[in-house]
Amino acid sequence: MGFPKNFMWGGGVSANQFEGGWNEGGKGISTSDTMTAGSHTSPRRITWKNISTGKVGSVELSFGNKKEFLPEGAIPTVLEHEYYPTHIASDFYHHYKDDIALLGEMGFKTFRLSINWARIFPNGDDCEPNEEGLKFYDSVFDECKKYGIEPLVTLSHYETPLNLTIKYGGWKNRECISIFEKYAKTVIERYLGKVKYYLTFNEINAMGMMPYMAGGLIDFSEQAKAQGVHNQFVASAKVVKLAHEISPEIKVGQMLAYTPIYTYTCDPLDQILALETMQKTLFYSDVQTGGAYPKYKLKEYERNGIKLDDCDEDYELIKKYSSDFLAFSCYCSSTITTHNELSENIAGNFSMGVKNPYMKTNEWGWATDPACLRVALNSLYNLYHKPLWIVENGIGWDDKLESDGSIHDSYRIDYLRQNIQSMNDAINIDGVELMGYSMWGCFDLISSGTGEMKKRYGFVYIDRDDKGKGSYNRYRKDSFYWYKKVISSDGVDLE
Repeated sequence: MGFPKNFMWGGGVSANQFEGGWNEGGKGISTSDTMTAGSHTSPRRITWKNISTGKVGSVELSFGNKKEFLPEGAIPTVLEHEYYPTHIASDFYHHYKDDIALLGEMGFKTFRLSINWARIFPNGDDCEPNEEGLKFYDSVFDECKKYGIEPLVTLSHYETPLNLTIKYGGWKNRECISIFEKYAKTVIERYLGKVKYYLTFNEINAMGMMPYMAGGLIDFSEQAKAQGVHNQFVASAKVVKLAHEISPEIKVGQMLAYTPIYTYTCDPLDQILALETMQKTLFYSDVQTGGAYPKYKLKEYERNGIKLDDCDEDYELIKKYSSDFLAFSCYCSSTITTHNELSENIAGNFSMGVKNPYMKTNEWGWATDPACLRVALNSLYNLYHKPLWIVENGIGWDDKLESDGSIHDSYRIDYLRQNIQSMNDAINIDGVELMGYSMWGCFDLISSGTGEMKKRYGFVYIDRDDKGKGSYNRYRKDSFYWYKKVISSDGVDLE
């Protein structure tokens, strides 16, 4: 059986990884603009300058629970001698017409992209928006309409106007709620009739692991992260409210990073670890999609002495204006264990636990799990009973451009074939309500985790290397033609 006729086939990118034009068109500096390149073995860095002494330096981009702080008196900044791969990225800013034409050629029904907040409000808290930035996205959405492509717009995708970090401390400050609401209102009213679907924050649960990227925080304390995500919950609810007031046709979703959890052994302690690990993810969707703080999180806050700067209205808003649908990323599953003797079997990816012997992995440690989407879809649908949308799923690979301009990526086709079949099973066997599928990223772009270009995801190869060198010409990969066939057959032809 195939997919519903109204299924939203497409792909996704983010402004900070794909758009470029970082200092053009009146755009301000965002937090992502201060992040250097990295690799699988060398972390990206956040560059800083001491405003009193003029001293400069950098700190590693922190993943997990590391407490990385800038030196006293330092603020994130862009330094002349450093290379920042997202400044040009894939140069969508100057190629958007040709790029969207390629999506039209593939038959895309939807294109997930983000608006760079600092392109609309350069400092975040400006009195008036930047008209040149608004016009740029007008042109982008007009091109989408030309090809019958429905935009799915993320309002904040791993970037915050840098001024909000310096002036307010980022999202740990409640001032950001009203500032974001003003930004969202400006965007939603401006693009009324052009954009129907919005996401507020990309992978909102990244606040717990990557607070600088997710919330512009330079205070990595548990208190700051808890307050930061609470403020984002409230801001999201306010955006749902205002969007529905502007037009009942507009739908606002949550975006969650989700990974199914498997236990490596049948040890009961492994089962408890899996339970607690999943709670760390589901807390965010329990609030933003479910409409209330779960008891397990309140108990955790109580144990850890975390006290939120909140009010009764916050919880009323969260309950009344939960997300209209749940969008999520899911690349593979994670296998975990309490058995330290298996530490030598750690997977290559920072979040993927131990290696699962039943799965193949790429050079970055990402495994191909043919069942992960069916597992994820059933788990989330049975919890929240709201429509779902897979907005990130894909595999990075060091694709090679042949002398004749071809790129043979059979490994990507194999990966996608298994994942699309997994979605098909969830829809037609289990009855899950799935709105669409946006493969990540439909064009090659900068990896948010490593800052690399060679970790390529797209259907379209972009000629640039890890140092920003190249023609930036676009080349169709074998997967481009394969996905075009999948879309035209509504997911029936996967050969």
